[in-house]
Amino acid sequence: MLQPQPFTHFEPAYVSVLRQVLTGYRYQTCGRGKDALEIINCGFSLADPVDRVPYLAARGMNLPFNFAEALWYLTGRDDLDMIAYYAPSLRNLSPDGAMLTGTAYGPRLFRPTGPDGRSQYERVLRLLREESDSKRAAMIIMEPGELTDPANPDVACTLSLQFMLREDRLHMTAYMRGNDALIGLLGDTFSFTFIQELAARELGVEVGQYAHYVGSMHVNKLDLPKVMAIINEAGSPTPGRRYPVDAMPRTTWEELKEVCFWEQRLRLNQDRLTPERLHEIPLDPYWRRLLALFEVYRQIKHSPDTSVSRDSLAELHPGHRWLVAVRWPSCVPATADAVGA
Repeated sequence: MLQPQPFTHFEPAYVSVLRQVLTGYRYQTCGRGKDALEIINCGFSLADPVDRVPYLAARGMNLPFNFAEALWYLTGRDDLDMIAYYAPSLRNLSPDGAMLTGTAYGPRLFRPTGPDGRSQYERVLRLLREESDSKRAAMIIMEPGELTDPANPDVACTLSLQFMLREDRLHMTAYMRGNDALIGLLGDTFSFTFIQELAARELGVEVGQYAHYVGSMHVNKLDLPKVMAIINEAGSPTPGRRYPVDAMPRTTWEELKEVCFWEQRLRLNQDRLTPERLHEIPLDPYWRRLLALFEVYRQIKHSPDTSVSRDSLAELHPGHRWLVAVRWPSCVPATADAVGA
């Protein structure tokens, strides 16, 4: 078969990649001091990229971070102030303690560059509006200059993203030099398919296939126990958890600015969103559910010794509520996954 291995949605693809690296690795490597198992030239495709969340307790997905990272990209940011609130370990990649370079795809994709004053994202969408069958709608991420300093701790893992609009369906292909199968694969697929879904809504077309190609797919040996736990959970006779897919509505950039306005106020603990206030915000319920997730995370971060409000938990998508309870069990009431179900 010349095409990448097909999957309906992300969770089985994720487990399959982890299993393949664990049991069928081709090389044992020691890149940048990390012992790892590796397969090369790995690829898969997703028929439904919107179904991007793996409901695996052993993984313990940090969903607020995944949504925040997507917004961090969309707003063209490269600062640690926002993203390290959700993932403090990213500070280890910053050469100056304030900014990220390679990890920050947002400036390369969404900041205006060049004499036309447009971002790469704006250019490719304009191209697809004018020539729907174009093969040129590619956005370049990794830059040649990133390898100038061999000690650079933060080199982009993604080479490029490509859109293809065919028969009113927007497909996306991601090309990566390397991917940590446990951590990076989940986060990258989440963000890239989020961008794909947003672009499809902007163009007024359906979300098509997502394909993911990686030169080096690897797992650090220190993470092998967690990888094995995920594989064992996925292979258990008990049916896995499934929740309704939360599809994004057609969204304007003004609406995204409103989302980011509230994200910042919650992150800085300058405000709180009760259910009553949440429902007053003039946004689609999809985005209000995201703000509810950020409100729950605000409570976890700023009041770690207090249980999260049940009223706030009830505003979450049911799958997101379950993930929060799994990730932060000490902060969430024991029956939280059933609240509002």
